[in-house]
Amino acid sequence: MQTTEFRNMQYLLRRKIAILFTGIIFYGTSSFGQLNNVVNQPDHDDKPYHFGINLGVNYSHFSFTHHPEFLQRDTIMDVESINSPGLNLALLVNIRLGEHWDLRLHPADLTFSEKSFLYTENFGDAPTIKKSIQSITVSFPVHLKFSSDRINNFKVYTIGGVKFDYDLASNAGAKKAEELIKLKKSDFSAELGVGFHFYFPVFVLTPEIKVSSGLVNLHSRDENLRYSNVIDKINSKMITFSLTVE
Repeated sequence: MQTTEFRNMQYLLRRKIAILFTGIIFYGTSSFGQLNNVVNQPDHDDKPYHFGINLGVNYSHFSFTHHPEFLQRDTIMDVESINSPGLNLALLVNIRLGEHWDLRLHPADLTFSEKSFLYTENFGDAPTIKKSIQSITVSFPVHLKFSSDRINNFKVYTIGGVKFDYDLASNAGAKKAEELIKLKKSDFSAELGVGFHFYFPVFVLTPEIKVSSGLVNLHSRDENLRYSNVIDKINSKMITFSLTVE
């Protein structure tokens, strides 16, 4: 997918998410006065399972190590990883395990992200060159959730778990890759997060923040690629803020 098309898709999704968030927040604000006066949905947490829709924004970058080849070259003087924004769209399935424990699954989790490397070169017309890597990832997170006691219409919780990612836009098999950094299609990450439940009359609004740390070396290193051979291992890092309507 071309960079322009990818960014246009991100812009349209961000616009739709912003409109939806505004509507949810407006409705929630108009009902907020009921949070301390009336206990909304008192049996919600006793259900054996329930569903939700998750929308979010993410900031991602690569954690990487230099290859010994980097010290032997005088063309590329420095390499940096740059934070870039992205979008998340997912379905939620919450399975009750006990009074304070739940299993949270995302059977359909789509992530749009862009990660970039900034190269400082010793020769050439441009002193710095930015190499962006767009990803459209199908993820399968599995989280164990521990929640506090409910206080009126409010509850706090923490989550921990793992996530499997499959990148639909991976360039690991690209043949014409002289200017590319090849990455593998599959990743496996550990995740931790914290969230809050706000109980309204017809839905539960859940803001959540979580961090992901990739456990797999994504770099498909090629000695013949000038932007790839100076890098050894590459691991993904991401922080996500999301809103879930349950």
